[in-house]
Amino acid sequence: MRILILCTGNSCRSQMAHGFLQSFDASITVCSAGTEASGKLNEKAVNVMSEVGIDISHHTSDSVEKYRKDKWDFVITVCGGANEACPAFFGKVKQRIHIGFDDPSHAVGTDEFIWSEFRRVRDEIKEGFYAFYVENIQS
Repeated sequence: MRILILCTGNSCRSQMAHGFLQSFDASITVCSAGTEASGKLNEKAVNVMSEVGIDISHHTSDSVEKYRKDKWDFVITVCGGANEACPAFFGKVKQRIHIGFDDPSHAVGTDEFIWSEFRRVRDEIKEGFYAFYVENIQS
């Protein structure tokens, strides 16, 4: 089973989804990429994932171009921008789906509020991707 998770910057939501999905089942191949990859991880995303015991600090922020020629069972977009800009994979994708989440990196306000947004989105990603896993992968 091969799954590619796409976001615009590949620094936050797609990285968290990648970490959760891989934690559910180490036997599946999970990669993440961005339609406009930032080249770095969002440190708050790394920190809130660490809070739940998942280390994504070794992940890289990669362009979707790195993966376009590969075959995928699923390509999953996690933001509207990536969903609209998702490049054609020309028959190499069995199923393309969208599971959207707010971008916590756009949160403004107090540090407490910003951290709460990262935790809220992290928890929503865990829930959304666990439901995807149960419905589509778990035997």
